[in-house]
Amino acid sequence: MTTVLALAAYAVLVGAVLPYALSGARWTHRAPTAAVLAWQGLSLTFVVAAAFAVYHLVLSEQHVHDGIVGLLSTCGLAADAPPGSSPAGAADVGLLLAPATIVLLPLGWLAVTARQARQERQRHAGLLAVIGAEAAEYGATVVEHDAPAVYCLPGRAHRVVVTRGALDLLTDEQLRAVLAHERAHLRGRHHLVQIAAKAFARAFPGLPLARLAREQTALLLEMIADDRALRSHSRDALATAMCEVAAGRAPRSALGAGGTGALIRLRRILTPEAGPRRVTRAGVLLASVAAPFLPLLVAC
Repeated sequence: MTTVLALAAYAVLVGAVLPYALSGARWTHRAPTAAVLAWQGLSLTFVVAAAFAVYHLVLSEQHVHDGIVGLLSTCGLAADAPPGSSPAGAADVGLLLAPATIVLLPLGWLAVTARQARQERQRHAGLLAVIGAEAAEYGATVVEHDAPAVYCLPGRAHRVVVTRGALDLLTDEQLRAVLAHERAHLRGRHHLVQIAAKAFARAFPGLPLARLAREQTALLLEMIADDRALRSHSRDALATAMCEVAAGRAPRSALGAGGTGALIRLRRILTPEAGPRRVTRAGVLLASVAAPFLPLLVAC
């Protein structure tokens, strides 16, 4: 029972306490890549801890059950069952399925969310094939629409989409800066990380970790793309382009340049801060990788 309590306490700590601390930490916006890994580490270690807690709880109940049956058998009240053992029934199998469900639930939602996202991307790609025109000079698909918007459609048929309103409104430098932002999303396959965060949130609705991980992951991925774009473009160009296209809405299956937390990102771009020290960054990465193994040590 001590192991069950320790694992349950650890799951509560990871699922309901640490997410608020991580979401309020200042270093996350200065090292968004490490922060995304930290959110993924917390999500994974929560699943492992919760599954092992339920498993040990079921195991302890099974041991009590076997002990009672063995006692009755020794006393001659359960002659059909040998001492220390009991026949496996449907109830026993059902109890053993409980910890497996905790693991299979997010995996199932991951498959469902990935399939839905792929279907939405395919539908939108078919629409773009009809209404879009390729602009070779920008390496993007142009859609005749007055609202300024720039977004990328990930997946196999990945592409960057620009509306006519954005072409008319943005300067060449601003447009190329925001295009670099979208290409960073495509190269980094950020949509896969978002799908995982959405699946975890759908598997554990109401859990603070699930809600905050989804929100913060979306914001941090935008910051990662911002940093990639700033390697070859000025801060003013990217910030101005973000302001101009912030009102444009991207499809659910796409990643838009306006993106999540536009005001936070603008402040971060225009007033940059030094990143965390290498020791701090390495410590966060090590803790994120090691966190899922901690429940295994407790369980063993």
